[in-house]
Amino acid sequence: MSVEDLLAAPYPVSGEIDVVAAARELVAGLVAEPWGQASASVYETGRLVSLAPWLRGHAARVGFLLTAQRVDGGWGAPGGYALVPTLSATEALAAELRRGAPGSEHDILAKAVDRGLESLRSQLNGESLPPLPDMPAVELIAPALISMINGYLGEGGGRLEVPTGMDEAKLSVIRTRLASGAAVPQKLLHALEVAGEAAVAAPEVSPSPIGTAGTVSARAGTGGGPAAVAATIGASPAAGAAWLGAAGAHDPDAPVRRYLEEVVDRSGGPVPCALPITVFERGWTLSWLRRAGIPVAVPPQLVGDLIEALGPEGSPAGPGLPSDADTTSVALYALALLGAGREPDCLWLYETSTHFCTWRGEEGASPTVNAHVLDAFGEYLRRVPGPSPRYEAAVGRLAAWLRGRQRAEGSWQDRWHASPYYATACCALALESFGGEDSADAVGGAARWVLGTQREDGSWGRWEGTAEETAYALQTLLLTTAVSGEERAEAVERGYRYLWGSVSDRGVPVSMPPLWHDKDLYVPVAVVRAAILGALHLARHPFPAGG
Repeated sequence: MSVEDLLAAPYPVSGEIDVVAAARELVAGLVAEPWGQASASVYETGRLVSLAPWLRGHAARVGFLLTAQRVDGGWGAPGGYALVPTLSATEALAAELRRGAPGSEHDILAKAVDRGLESLRSQLNGESLPPLPDMPAVELIAPALISMINGYLGEGGGRLEVPTGMDEAKLSVIRTRLASGAAVPQKLLHALEVAGEAAVAAPEVSPSPIGTAGTVSARAGTGGGPAAVAATIGASPAAGAAWLGAAGAHDPDAPVRRYLEEVVDRSGGPVPCALPITVFERGWTLSWLRRAGIPVAVPPQLVGDLIEALGPEGSPAGPGLPSDADTTSVALYALALLGAGREPDCLWLYETSTHFCTWRGEEGASPTVNAHVLDAFGEYLRRVPGPSPRYEAAVGRLAAWLRGRQRAEGSWQDRWHASPYYATACCALALESFGGEDSADAVGGAARWVLGTQREDGSWGRWEGTAEETAYALQTLLLTTAVSGEERAEAVERGYRYLWGSVSDRGVPVSMPPLWHDKDLYVPVAVVRAAILGALHLARHPFPAGG
C-alpha cells in the first residue's frame, strides 16, 4: 500500500479535527496576545519568590513551586536539566521560610527545603552529576545559587559543591563591572539576577520600553515610537525584579514594575523565563503553518509587524534581548512564504569563517540556527531573478556545515531544544529544500533514524512520546523524499493516529512537557501548536517536498 493510499483511507469521524479552523484560531491569537504564550518556569518563578515577595501573586508562586516538586525532592526534567530549577526552587522556599512563615505553612516549607537540599546533595556532592545541558547562563546561575544556599547553611556540614569546571570568577567580573557603572553585554541582561546587589538600579542598564503591541517601542532603546506602557530588563521577570530591588515595592508606577505586574497577571502568579516573545512566536508559528501548506489567511497586521521588526541588525526574539540570527532568519523565511520577502542581507552580520552564529560573540554553535539561515537564503534565491553569487556560495557552505554536524545515526542535536527530533526536522527540511544533491544521503539518514526510533504506540520522543516531537518526526517523513514505501506509510499512519489521539478537537495537546531551552525548559505554546497542526495537515493532505 502506498503512502497516498494509506492516507486516503477513512479515519474516525468522532472528534475529527478541523485543522484549518484551528490554524485560523491560532493566527488570531497571535494578534490578540501580542506578548506571546510561554509556559511557567520553576527557575524564573523561584527567583520572583526570592527577589520580589511584594509583587502580587506571591502566594500563587509559592504554591506553584510546592506543587511542582518531584517525589525525589527535585524539580524539572530528568538528568542535568534538574539542577537549575532545583537550585532556584530550594533557595526561594528557604528564603520564604526565613521570612517567618506561620505554623503548618512553616512545616510544609521546611520539608520541601529539606527534600530539595537532599536532591541537590545527591546531584552535586557525589560523583554522579549527569552532564549539564547547554542552557543559557548556566555557568553563572549555578554558582550564584549554590553560593546563596550555602550562605543559609553556614559553615557546618552539608554545603553544596560547585560543579566541576564552574566557579564564581565570571560572576565576580560581571558584578564588579556593574558596581563600577560600566556596561555589560546586552545578552547578559536576560540573566541579570545573577549579579545580586550589583544589579539593583545598575546605572548602565536601561529598561527596554514595550509598546502596546508587545514590541520594542524604540529600536535599540532610543528615540521615537509609541509611548511605553511597561519596560523590561532583558525580557526576563527575574532580571526586572533584580534591577528594581526592594524599591520596587514602593513605586507602583515604575515601568519595570508595570511589566512585572503584566506578566504575573497573565498567569495569576507563576512566570515564564522570557516575555514578550513576539517576533519569535510569530515567525516560528507562521513558518510552520505555511511550510505545511495549511490554507489560512494571515492578517496584514502580522506581516507588517514582522517587516517592522527587522532592523539593520535583524530582529530580537522580544524587547530587551539582542538581535539574533535565529529569530531574524525565521522571520525572513516566514515573510518570504507569505509573499512579502525581503533581502536577508542583515544576516551577514552573523557570518563567521565556518558558520553563522546566533549572536555575535556566541560560545558554541547551533545547527538549527544555521538550518534557519539556509531556509532564509534558499527561499530568497528561489524567488529573486538573476544570479546572487554571495548567497549561492553561502547556501553551499551552510549545507556542507550542517552535513558535517549530523550524528552517525542520522540525527542532529541542538543547543536550543532538548529533543533531537526538533533539530533533525529543522536540518533535514532545510537540506531537502536547499541542500542540493550532495545532501541526499544526509536527508535519507535523518528519515531512516526517525523510522527506527518510533515507539510502540506510534509516537516519538526523547524521554517519552510527546505530541510535539511526534509532529517533528512526521514532518521529517512527509516533507522529504529520501524514504518511501510501506515502512514509511505504516510509520506515518501510526504517528498520525497517536497525534490525533493526543490533542483536542482544536489541535491543542493534552500534554505539553517543556522541551525548549532558556534558563529553564519551557513551552512556546503557539509554536508547538503550529508544528502539530502542520503535521496533522500534511498527514491528511501530503504534497511533494518543497511544494
